[in-house]
Amino acid sequence: MSFVHDRRWQAEPGTLELTLESAGRLLISGMFVSGGWEAFKEPGPRARRAADLGIPLPKLATRMNGLTMLSAGAALAAGVAVKPASAALVLSLVPTTLAGHPFWKEEDPKVRAQQRIHFLKNLAMLGGLLVLLSKRR
Repeated sequence: MSFVHDRRWQAEPGTLELTLESAGRLLISGMFVSGGWEAFKEPGPRARRAADLGIPLPKLATRMNGLTMLSAGAALAAGVAVKPASAALVLSLVPTTLAGHPFWKEEDPKVRAQQRIHFLKNLAMLGGLLVLLSKRR
């Protein structure tokens, strides 16, 4: 496996890599900024679901989760504290995905398909965040 010893893999990223990374961060942040703002502003159904799961102070917990998504998403978009922001979003996204989109519990095929799409979308965002966490810088 000669590519392992290829020095280009150790070099600092060039303009193209930095531009692609910035674009990726900006694109992934949109969902968190938008969803975080909505959850903070109007916790409504999210708080009811949190209450159903036994989460204490569900309205406050929903708003705090929204604030986490909003602030960490904005940090990602700005390229500020990318690793801590990515870690916060991973910690927020995993329980949100499991609690918010349990497609396996749905009996209606249309609702099940819709929830599976949301579940897989969240897994895709999780994958992007894990890539950002894996970066050396």
